[in-house]
Amino acid sequence: MNSVFKGYLQLCRPPNLPTAAADILAGITITGFFSDSCKIVDVLSLVFASIFLYAGGVVLNDVFDYELDKKERPERPIPSGLIKLKNASLFGFTLLGIGIIFTVFVNILSILLALLLALAIIIYDAASKRNTFFGPLNMGICRGLNLLLGISITGVLEQWYYGLIPVVFIFAVTLISRGEVHGNNKQNLIFSAFLYVMVILGVILLNQNHKNLDNSYFVFLLLFALMVFVPLMGAYQNNRPDTIKKAVKAGVLSLVVLDASIATAFAGWSIGLMILILLPLSILLSKTFAVT
Repeated sequence: MNSVFKGYLQLCRPPNLPTAAADILAGITITGFFSDSCKIVDVLSLVFASIFLYAGGVVLNDVFDYELDKKERPERPIPSGLIKLKNASLFGFTLLGIGIIFTVFVNILSILLALLLALAIIIYDAASKRNTFFGPLNMGICRGLNLLLGISITGVLEQWYYGLIPVVFIFAVTLISRGEVHGNNKQNLIFSAFLYVMVILGVILLNQNHKNLDNSYFVFLLLFALMVFVPLMGAYQNNRPDTIKKAVKAGVLSLVVLDASIATAFAGWSIGLMILILLPLSILLSKTFAVT
């Protein structure tokens, strides 16, 4: 593989992209769209919109982190000189633009949410991530908007409250990531564990209100709990950058399982398994490309 081409792929964080698609599929399932008049063009448009928006966001994250990465992560594509800062910036904004364009094929609400998501991404990358509270909150809002983008397929947001689940969860994961470089973040780990519990209870509470509930979602939720808590405990016991990175990686990838648990409650285990298939893809890609 050409080194420059691989560098651009590295900027996009390929292992994370299936998790963005999982958010969309979960959001669509919540609306009952799959059981009604499913339009595959709308589904694919939102999936690709989410993937491109996410990719653009992580590329611009590295663009705005250029000076910091020269000191802490000099091996990354931009600080290493493999990709010029100007080219990476153009690449990131182009990806965001393509993501927004894909929503034009769906409806006005989807377009507005894509624009709002792109704005939230830029605010995070350019400014808020440097704040210990607003950074994680902003990142969580991006994920919440991504789930709402899936829900927007019907043109309304009746189940908007499900968007709060990824907000809280990604807030927790982002808090953990604050120790990736230097370690020593046990307080963040404790608070994140509390937030993980809140996420699990929140999913149960919201799902139980669904009149045609499929209780097999508990299996997916249990898998999710194991995925996030086992590495989190490891990071707490050995509070080093390498164990913290594992906890962050598990948090990001486990989003697929969290989405599967929500979708299963609405549409049964077959839909849950369909979304869960994205997890092995993310894990496979994570063996070649970095998650964080």
